[in-house]
Amino acid sequence: MEIIPGLPDDIARECLIRAKHQDFPTIASTCRAWMAQIQHPEFFQTRKAVGLSQNLIVMAQARVQPGRESGSASKYLATPTYRLTVFEPETGLWSELKPGFGLTEGLPLFCQLVRVGSDVVIMGGWDPRTWTASTAVYIYDFVQAQWRRGTDMPGVPRSFFGCVASESMVFVAGGHDDQKNALKSAMAYDVAKDEWFLMPDMARERDECKGVFHRGKVHVIGGYRTEMQGQFESSAEVFDVSTWKWDPVCEDFLEASSCPRTCVSGGNNGLLYMCRTGEVAALENDTWKVIGSLPNEMREIAYVVTWQDKLLVIGSPSFGEPHIAYVFDTKNYTWTKTAVPEEYSTHVQSGCCLEL
Repeated sequence: MEIIPGLPDDIARECLIRAKHQDFPTIASTCRAWMAQIQHPEFFQTRKAVGLSQNLIVMAQARVQPGRESGSASKYLATPTYRLTVFEPETGLWSELKPGFGLTEGLPLFCQLVRVGSDVVIMGGWDPRTWTASTAVYIYDFVQAQWRRGTDMPGVPRSFFGCVASESMVFVAGGHDDQKNALKSAMAYDVAKDEWFLMPDMARERDECKGVFHRGKVHVIGGYRTEMQGQFESSAEVFDVSTWKWDPVCEDFLEASSCPRTCVSGGNNGLLYMCRTGEVAALENDTWKVIGSLPNEMREIAYVVTWQDKLLVIGSPSFGEPHIAYVFDTKNYTWTKTAVPEEYSTHVQSGCCLEL
């Protein structure tokens, strides 16, 4: 069957790969032939190869509290309701996704977002109604614009764990249980198969650690042990997916003990980046090097993400103030301020980048 009646299939594919990501659900629902094309891995590989792919920053972001004075700090201090928002860095457009079933009261507080293929996986956090640790897994398919539930996270409910994804798997490590005991257990979730797998334990307990997938391996950075509440370690542990084993603990990975929340991996150069007091640093040849200073009004960092050779940094001048956004070019070390509509000038608790 022809993909588009009257056109050679190669020309039809050229038409489809030029569609905007907003049109994917319509294409997928038009006919089986179009669905097959858009779900084939080569579809997105071709879009990327010819420069037609679109980058989307998907975030768990607070909703502006109603009935508050515009622009005031108090507008952002109440316990917020979180929703899923999308920022398109190439166009500057911001939008909000409709919540899925089970999320009408808002996303779980402190939940984690990761990307696997064209899916965004949401897991962990606290139920916004009861403030108890959530084991639920929610998945949003950007091709079909559909939500689905995944199998719940097994084991004890955990909070503030490290979470990171490869092209097919989500990896969860550390965090703490409902008694605030730090954990060293880890597990992996196959999104396509909707199955969980146990991983070997880490060498150390790591509460509030940061998960980063870097150069083909899972990095679990920082965190702290139960008896060291809030006193972060500078070490990291690396899991080799190919051998299903943890490498020896890497001491002094961060140079100094600090919260690893802003550590990110990405960009065309494949480096690790981190925003720390007033500066941006990159890990090159096992050494952290300062590559730029943060803008003066960026004092409270909420969220950092990479795509291509860019860093998006979202934060505020002080706690409770409306959030702003800057993009850092890691090639020429320059900052560009990004316009943020008021309804999106709120706190971001987690996020990920998709290239569609």
